[in-house]
Amino acid sequence: MQDYEAVDLSPWCNAGPEWCLPGEVLSAGTVFFRGIPFRLGTENETSNVYLGFGPGGYVEPITIPIHRRARWLIFAHRLMESRILEGEAIGRVVATYRIGYNDGSGATVPIRERFEVSIVPLVWGQLPLLAVPDEQDWLRPRLHGPWEQAGYRLAEVEQGYPRRFVLWPWENPHPEQELATLTIIPQNRKFLLAAVTVSPLEEEPFAVGPHRPLKIVLRDPQQAAESFDLAVHVDRGAAAHPYPLPGGTAADFLKSDLRGWGQPYNGNNSPAYVDIAAQPSASVRIESRQREIAAVKWGELLSGDMVITDSVSLQVVDPSLNWVHVRVLDESSGNPIPCRVHFRSPDGIPYQPHGHHNHLLSDQETWHIDVGGDVRLGHVTYAYINGTCQGWLPRGDVLVDIARGFEYEPLRTQVFIEPGQRELILRLKRWTNLNDERWFSGDTHVHFLSTTGAHLEAQGEDLNVVNLLQSQWGHLFTNSEDFVGRPVVSPDGRTIVYTSQENRQHLLGHLSLLGLRKPVVPWCSDGPGEAELGGLMETTLCHWADDCHAQGGTVIVSHLPNPNCEAAALIATGRADAVEMLAFGKYEHLEYYRYLNAGYRLPLVGGTDKMTASVPVGIYRTYVWIPPEEEFNYESWCRGLREGRTFLSGGPILRFSVEGARIGDTIHLKDRGGTIEAEADAESIFPIHCLQIVASGRVVASTEEPHGARRLHLKTKIKVTQNAWLAARVSGPSYSPALLHHDDWQRGIMAHTSPIYVAVGREWSMYDAGAAEYMVTLIQGSIEYVEKRFSHQTQGSRTHHHGQEDHLAYLQRPLREALEAVKARRR
Repeated sequence: MQDYEAVDLSPWCNAGPEWCLPGEVLSAGTVFFRGIPFRLGTENETSNVYLGFGPGGYVEPITIPIHRRARWLIFAHRLMESRILEGEAIGRVVATYRIGYNDGSGATVPIRERFEVSIVPLVWGQLPLLAVPDEQDWLRPRLHGPWEQAGYRLAEVEQGYPRRFVLWPWENPHPEQELATLTIIPQNRKFLLAAVTVSPLEEEPFAVGPHRPLKIVLRDPQQAAESFDLAVHVDRGAAAHPYPLPGGTAADFLKSDLRGWGQPYNGNNSPAYVDIAAQPSASVRIESRQREIAAVKWGELLSGDMVITDSVSLQVVDPSLNWVHVRVLDESSGNPIPCRVHFRSPDGIPYQPHGHHNHLLSDQETWHIDVGGDVRLGHVTYAYINGTCQGWLPRGDVLVDIARGFEYEPLRTQVFIEPGQRELILRLKRWTNLNDERWFSGDTHVHFLSTTGAHLEAQGEDLNVVNLLQSQWGHLFTNSEDFVGRPVVSPDGRTIVYTSQENRQHLLGHLSLLGLRKPVVPWCSDGPGEAELGGLMETTLCHWADDCHAQGGTVIVSHLPNPNCEAAALIATGRADAVEMLAFGKYEHLEYYRYLNAGYRLPLVGGTDKMTASVPVGIYRTYVWIPPEEEFNYESWCRGLREGRTFLSGGPILRFSVEGARIGDTIHLKDRGGTIEAEADAESIFPIHCLQIVASGRVVASTEEPHGARRLHLKTKIKVTQNAWLAARVSGPSYSPALLHHDDWQRGIMAHTSPIYVAVGREWSMYDAGAAEYMVTLIQGSIEYVEKRFSHQTQGSRTHHHGQEDHLAYLQRPLREALEAVKARRR
């Protein structure tokens, strides 16, 4: 006998098209429901395909011969009418099945509504208790589908629902005896029996769980190295989406320099894994490029032994699990501490805490779908927790990866989960405390998180301030519901989230407006990609800056230098309080130094421009020094930022002083200048190679450690004869971004201070003719763009937000003011 064999009911079929559901295609012959064969009527005969009972069908019992030994009888049937919605209780007997044995004995089974059978189509929430739908649970397509299904695709899996029938398995209590007959005894309800299938297998036909991970290794090196395109299909059960496993070994992962901060993403076809829940008799098919490369029985794999075919090696791994309660404690206080965590098996299969994701958005891009709570760095997904979490962990060796910002030692280690173990305690050690030194960290540029999500992630990254910026993206407006015009402070006062704005124009530039009490509108201007399709140029960055300053806010030129145009006007007129660097590159540095050499005091800040779950808040952050006599709050943090008491960090902690003066200070020397002593100190959880002191754009002192070090120190004397600025910076060999973060920007690990200014014989000022001409060119370009390129409307057809009649003059006014300001500084 086959593992599942359909019984021929065709001689008794009496129901045809008139018994069909709306939209049901009446087909006859062998069909498969949930991978199990059933026979409907006679092949190519569609006049009578089912057995109908009740009004219009059989009203007396009928008996069908079986004459088979079987452990299971599986019925495909449906109820055609129901009175539950009219108040009738569930459990009404709508038919009786009597199974007779050859010895004359038998078993009688009542078929009850919402137990063994249900009406089809179902009322939502009225699935049967003992039967299953004829449709399996299924996966939505990972990469395509209708727009309105985009949100559903995040869930990946959908519950199967009855399309035509429900399937009820009856287990024979005497499988050693031959089944002789099946008698259907109808009641007074319209009822349909479509098919019966028998099986000798001990497996329960529809009990498929729990899911188990199957590791897949392709044996052809060329096929293994292809970009990931595996698909896995299971006929009697279900397979989740497959995913590539990380490259390298567990030992490689444990010894990485970027412990706690991800690892490179492996997008190859092999190795990979997939979660499968299936009956042992199920067939597992593996495809690549829509071509089958292997097919095996699930039962062969359940032993845990490796199964090797010509093309693949397959093995079910992590067979035993414990539900484990995890606490991550601060080593000094012993209290649970917010952080982000990652758990995996030695094979690389993730086991994230319950309520978090093993794979964010199926490992696809997450722009604007960043709701907080998880972050992915390369091939590692982390869960933000408050210090406690719980979920499944495999027994045996488990790899743990935990981080909390830059001031805690990351923990990447291997633990062993014993059978029955329900608790796991892990500890993080703080190696430095910048708050004790009055340095408070913040991210100047974050999008799409909620206020609560921003607090959770900030606490997990040991970040004091998050500037969550509402903005506009074409016809999309974001975070408008989070704007309250004030800081939102955590109960312990250590974390502040302030929702303000990033105002953007695609050519002139972007501005982060911090500390707004009311919105500065319009948020964006002059059409895509920032404003709406066909949008007019309503304002300039300079006007936005004025509106922000009128509220006591702080204006930051976002991600200097690009978009590179009106920043020159903002800086020339003192409208820019600081400039933001969120990428490591020569261009970014030269642009910053250009403005400093031109004589403009410009604090440097760090922000992430977080727009995806592949960027942690604060991976580039701003440390602001607040004097001991001042309370840490949002106002004092922004004030220290505007005063230039900052350093930008992508990991290293950087301390810098000149003659005892702090970052942001001005040192005054006599007319002839003199020799000053500068000292820089860099420490990091990541290897650092080069520490430099820069004076007016030139490296005047440097120290290097070719193999990388946790700490670099530099103390030097510098002769100064004219006004200058000095800053410290640290990164890879020869100040290169040798070590990169695994965020989606691939940012270099570095740190850079704001300047300390040196004035010789008079107040500090500097002038660079080349820089001045550069600024004049940019400002003049802004003026010409406003005059000639932006969309003009018919004069008098609109009343603008500013209320002035001459809109063009309104736009040009601050730009012409900036042009005159630069020209006035020429010597």
